[in-house]
Amino acid sequence: MLKGFRDFIMKGNVVDLAVAVVIGAAFGAVITALVDNVLMPLIAALVGSPSFDGFLLLTINGVDIKFGVFLTALVNFLLIAAAVYFALVMPMQKATEHMNRRRGITEEEEEVDPQLALLEQIRDELRTLK
Repeated sequence: MLKGFRDFIMKGNVVDLAVAVVIGAAFGAVITALVDNVLMPLIAALVGSPSFDGFLLLTINGVDIKFGVFLTALVNFLLIAAAVYFALVMPMQKATEHMNRRRGITEEEEEVDPQLALLEQIRDELRTLK
C-alpha cells in the first residue's frame, strides 16, 4: 500500500509543486519587504506621502468613495510586478539562454504546415494577378 501511495504522490510532480509554493511564499515576503521598505519610501520622498489613500476622496450622501485606496493598490501591484520581473524572470531568462548556448542548443524553427504554406502561396499569387 505504501508503494501505491508513493506513486500517487510522485505523479504530476506534486513534490515540485509543493516546493514551488513554499519558495513562492518566501519570495512573496521578500518582494513585499522590498516594496514596503524601499520602493514606497522612495515614492514618498518624491510625492510626499507613501500612500495615496487620502487622494481623491469623495463623499456622496455620507458614503466615502476612496479612489486613492485603489490608486495605492494599483501602484503596489505595479511595483511588485516590476520587482518580480526584474528580480526573477529576467535573470532566469538570461541564465536559460546562457546554459543553452553552453550546451549548444539552438532554437529550432517551427515546422510549417504544408497546407498553410500552399494557401499562402495561392494568396500571394492572387495578389499579383490584381
